Amino acid sequence: MDQLSSASNIKELTRVQELVYELRIEQVMTRNVITVTPNQTIAELKEVLRVNRISGCPVVENGVLVGMISLENLIRALENGELDAPIRHKMTSSVVSVRADESVVSAVNLFARLGYGRFPVLDKDGNLVGIITQGDIVRGLLKQMEVQWHAEEIKRYRASHIFEDIESDQTALILRYSVKAHDFVHGGEASSKIKRALERLGAHPRIIRRVAVATYEAETNVMIHSYGGEIIAEVRPERMRVTAVDTGPGIPDIEQALQPGFSTAPDWIRELGFGAGMGLTNIQACADEMKLESTVGVGTRLEMIFKLK
Repeated sequence: MDQLSSASNIKELTRVQELVYELRIEQVMTRNVITVTPNQTIAELKEVLRVNRISGCPVVENGVLVGMISLENLIRALENGELDAPIRHKMTSSVVSVRADESVVSAVNLFARLGYGRFPVLDKDGNLVGIITQGDIVRGLLKQMEVQWHAEEIKRYRASHIFEDIESDQTALILRYSVKAHDFVHGGEASSKIKRALERLGAHPRIIRRVAVATYEAETNVMIHSYGGEIIAEVRPERMRVTAVDTGPGIPDIEQALQPGFSTAPDWIRELGFGAGMGLTNIQACADEMKLESTVGVGTRLEMIFKLK
């Protein structure tokens, strides 16, 4: 629980830590609350804890929460031979509770700060509606992660069978992404989204890596050397075509542009870490086929073919 309680001190939250903030206490608490009354004896409490296999419970009188009694309280009473003592004399009357509609993180922080084993859960009117333990939180998080994992698996299954589920003589999935000139903040977004799409479609990881690298290089070229353009991915069952089209100065000498290390990028682009002149070389190495066309003063069209099977 210490790791969860320190979630607010780190810059990047894990999915588990994110869930701690998203989930409400009512989503993870135990609703079937075992209670005792203040007039019951320690001997009766011992039997309640044993039968229900719990280590503590709320004390309720006339429907109102009046205290908490724990295994530690029971042990101390047994050591003093006080089996017949009423629970009201051994319970903790100063009760710390949590609200059902509060975030789970509030309970996590209380567990970390106070070290208690459980907290009663009250609704907005002060009625006892549940009890929460650290175990409840862990089980709730695991259950929610399982639900999300299954949802993701269903999405992946549906996407990976898209070509089987749609009947047509020729089926293709078209993805289009705009690329702005010199937009280094969003550079690489198109290739990342295409990569995620291929993962959903169930493509082989080796193919995905090749497509991602080649598309990133093509996207970077559009971003650096043109006035802007777009990346178009056409996915078919057997193969994929990725086309990078831009408007701009064009390429005067395509053969020279294909030489490793050749670049027309200005110095300020190079200082940013781009324009090393290896983009087209890397694309050739990744794609099964590559076709480059360019008209000076009009723009460039780069087509890449990847065999998916």
